[in-house]
Amino acid sequence: MSDTSPMAPTDPMDPVAEAFESQRDRLRAVAYRMLGSHADAEDVVQEAWLRLSRQDTATIHNLAGWLTTVVGRISLDALRSRQARPEASYDDGLSELVVTLDDGPAPEDDAVLADSVGLALLVVLESLGPSERLAFVLHDLFAVPFDEIGQILGKSTAAAKMLASRARRKVRAIERPSAVGREQREVVQAFLTAARGGDFEELLRVLDPEVKLSVDTPSGVVVTLGATKIAAGAQLSASAATQGRAVLVNGLPGVMSWREDGAPLSVLAFTVVDGRITDIAVVIDPAKLALMDLPEMA
Repeated sequence: MSDTSPMAPTDPMDPVAEAFESQRDRLRAVAYRMLGSHADAEDVVQEAWLRLSRQDTATIHNLAGWLTTVVGRISLDALRSRQARPEASYDDGLSELVVTLDDGPAPEDDAVLADSVGLALLVVLESLGPSERLAFVLHDLFAVPFDEIGQILGKSTAAAKMLASRARRKVRAIERPSAVGREQREVVQAFLTAARGGDFEELLRVLDPEVKLSVDTPSGVVVTLGATKIAAGAQLSASAATQGRAVLVNGLPGVMSWREDGAPLSVLAFTVVDGRITDIAVVIDPAKLALMDLPEMA
């Protein structure tokens, strides 16, 4: 593919290509937070470049705003398409989970974790409607004015504000800062200890009443809701987890275990809000584990 191809705007003599490259990282970040998939975000950014290459740039007075609008509209179409095809939703992002050994909190890690989009936030965003998600992401994360968001959505400025406000309430009800502190680690450790010892009352104490357990198995994702049901079966999930190592899964406290031959056995990620576990995500499907970039057994 030549350097002049619309898919590779790298010609330093082309001011339009240079301007686009200066915006690429920000556009990719917008698309990723909208779609939760690095591959989909790259596709959106490339499509934005193709549209720009066909546009008379003399008519564009604010390139950054124009590109943000285009990326927002493409992402919105992709989200609406997903709603029509539920099977093509968040599961595609499992291979993008970042799992690292957790050797305890380091002050310099806080900024990195706070700047990342944790698994919890992506899961919350996935539960929003396409219009809510776009309004929240563009305004709250990228400071796009509501009048521009309204134009993308084909709604009034007031309607865009209302959508963002509604989305913000949903996100704040669940999401907390992603840096893993001592309290979160202690809650997870209390859960594992209680599960190993069969302490049903202690399990109920650390589990949110509406906690959700999602287990990704070779046969599909099995979901269990409610503290009582999850506490009753917690001993099974803890037997492997307590033999593993503490890890961070996209910034969330977790546990990973390996088979005797060193192959990954399971990955667990815990979302802790106000001292209680609200979500447990477990991956035991060997095919899914093989797609993830996992640390080797120590």
